[in-house]
Amino acid sequence: MAENYFNYFTEIEEHFQRARGTSLFLLSPLDWALIEAWKNAGIPLEAVLRGIDAAFEKWRAKPARARTQAVNSVAYCAQAIAAEAQAMANGQQAVSKDAKAPFALEDIQGFVARNAVALRKAGHEDIAVSLETLDLAGLYGDLEQLEQRLTAIEEKMIARLRASASEEALFEARRALDRDLKPYRGKMTADQLAMLEKQFLERRLLESSALPRLSLFYL
Repeated sequence: MAENYFNYFTEIEEHFQRARGTSLFLLSPLDWALIEAWKNAGIPLEAVLRGIDAAFEKWRAKPARARTQAVNSVAYCAQAIAAEAQAMANGQQAVSKDAKAPFALEDIQGFVARNAVALRKAGHEDIAVSLETLDLAGLYGDLEQLEQRLTAIEEKMIARLRASASEEALFEARRALDRDLKPYRGKMTADQLAMLEKQFLERRLLESSALPRLSLFYL
């Protein structure tokens, strides 16, 4: 199955909604952080989609009396997704990657320009300049390199936010994560939990500061 690399988030969201049978179901901040953690860990899109299907098949195979609660988070599928990812890593399932962007150069230029404006308004002049000096036309032929450059700039922005965040803000973010994650902790390894916490905290910092995501995944 060929995956459209930059549709990672929407493909997973829509697939989970279909598997759950509720197209209007909204993913939680925990879900988005978990999906981002999978993306950053290089988990293939196909592994996530197959893992979702496997988890729901197992859930539906249970007796009705054992299905007392609906599946309300992609975290429920974490073990099945890890198994599918491992199977692909072992060569049991092949996956091809199509890194062709589903958007034109003009879309990227507009996206970067809007983000630079937002950063400048928030007082991050140097980061705005870093965006504006990217050779977007030249990098359009190598989207992987462009994504790496945007990610590097975003990481600099997040590091600045983390350094300036109050202990109370970080504590509240971790408490929110613990509350949302409690039903699913048993489905994740320590490394997965650590990666999820990092993504969750970063998303909270960016949202609380009203700063944009710079990755092409958010175009």
